[in-house]
Amino acid sequence: MPRMSTAEATVETLLRHGLDTVYALPGLHNDPLFDAFYHVAGRLRVIHPRHEQTAAYMALGAALATGKPQAFAVVPGPGLLNAGAALLTAYGMNAPVIGLVGQIPQADIDKGHGHLHEIHDQFGLVRHITKWAERIRSPREAPTLVSQAIWHATTGRPRPVVLECALDAWAKVGEVTLPDGPLPRPPESIDGEAIAAAAKILGAAERPVLVIGGGAIEAGPEVIRIAEMLEAPVISYRRGRGVVPSSHRLAVDLPVGHRLWKDADAVLAVGTRFFIQNGNWGVDANLKVVRLDIDPDEHERFHKPDVALIGDAAPQLRALIAALPAHNRARASRGEELKGHRAWLDERLSRLEPQRSFLKAIRAALPEDGIFVDEVSQVGFASRLALPIERPRSFLSPGYQDNLGWGFGTALGAKAAMPDRKVLAIAGDGGFMYQVGELATAVRHNLAVVVVVFDNAGFGNVKRIQQQRYGNRLIASDLQNPDFVRLAESFGIAAFKALDAAELEDCLKKAFALNAPALVWVPHGDVPSPWDMIMMPKVRG
Repeated sequence: MPRMSTAEATVETLLRHGLDTVYALPGLHNDPLFDAFYHVAGRLRVIHPRHEQTAAYMALGAALATGKPQAFAVVPGPGLLNAGAALLTAYGMNAPVIGLVGQIPQADIDKGHGHLHEIHDQFGLVRHITKWAERIRSPREAPTLVSQAIWHATTGRPRPVVLECALDAWAKVGEVTLPDGPLPRPPESIDGEAIAAAAKILGAAERPVLVIGGGAIEAGPEVIRIAEMLEAPVISYRRGRGVVPSSHRLAVDLPVGHRLWKDADAVLAVGTRFFIQNGNWGVDANLKVVRLDIDPDEHERFHKPDVALIGDAAPQLRALIAALPAHNRARASRGEELKGHRAWLDERLSRLEPQRSFLKAIRAALPEDGIFVDEVSQVGFASRLALPIERPRSFLSPGYQDNLGWGFGTALGAKAAMPDRKVLAIAGDGGFMYQVGELATAVRHNLAVVVVVFDNAGFGNVKRIQQQRYGNRLIASDLQNPDFVRLAESFGIAAFKALDAAELEDCLKKAFALNAPALVWVPHGDVPSPWDMIMMPKVRG
């Protein structure tokens, strides 16, 4: 058996699982780990941003864009807490992110001695925002625990995990047994009775619909086949967008889905929390519900479904496709009906200016396989309704955390993992300033992300709420901003200013042609609210 330090065994095991990049900030507690990184420089890339939050966001962006596990490394205490927002977001978005977190000397953990970066019960704290966490105590443990961490992150419901290791433990040397590859995945189980029950419900329905989320990302062909067999509109929002291309005749956006909901008599919900429909639109006895989710805890959070299918979306749907013909009724095409609904939505969206025109400019400049990173902003909210998406994993949106400032770091990670694809991040002026220092990271590592900063000199959503609900008593919603063009240029980044949609499209095409980091600044005033098309009322139940 080879003799290695804990740090070396950890790194070698990551490499044997196919991880070739770590997003990391160095620091005393992880010095042996970074030395191990150095010695495998030809096999492992280390990308170092300017803030621990960004290290974890970059791992998140890479995981979302690829669907594969991605690692970051930070020091304990403040380093971990800085990364906490990204870990929390990864948890909400079901992303396989692997955190390598340092710790004070092993014998002193939780003694309260006042070591640098000491935090009480760091291990217990991190378990609240991860699926699984363990502490590596020796070289012998490292390969097993790293393998288990990746297994937990990627099997069942994907979610972030953390491995903690003390400064002295990283440096320990001993004999290790290295894995040949990943741990075996559990076999997929098909419940024939549940599949048959689902096929009977869906096959008998007159007006079925599908609701799909992030759990359906790898099952696009199967979702489309089911939808076409049932002549069922497919409702998607945020993470589920692109599983069925926006151009498909049965694909519908959220507002149209709301219109269809009151008359639907059966729904197949695939890989989605189903929160909007269950919690807001309403469910009653006249709507038969079939839910497919890999997490058995999801099925009964609001209402017990008529049938629960537990497992990975693609094989479960293939079983359902095989069972449907024996029960499926004939249905007329819903093409004309959906055409009318889309015309209605088009008219509604025409009132959402200038956001809609900005999004048309983005769609014209960004290739179909380009990755769009949504940020918490006025244009971001509109993008969830009005930006056509043709491919899965090309619309990255921050899930129910919806945390301001996540977008630029996430886009950098997506670009690092997918260097051959164009990546465009949008941000409001408020959110962008959370990570403005990462312009330096984009330059240092040549990450050709194009970021569009929509600048309305304020926290627009906060301001609107204060205007509408609090008698225009404005507080802490106005912002003082730099000249974003000059700011970007000071980092060595190409920068452009666009005052309308036509100029934005032109600037974006020039920016993408550079194949280098770029920023486009779009100053604008107040814009109309999209929220009546997102937070829609109950229509049944």
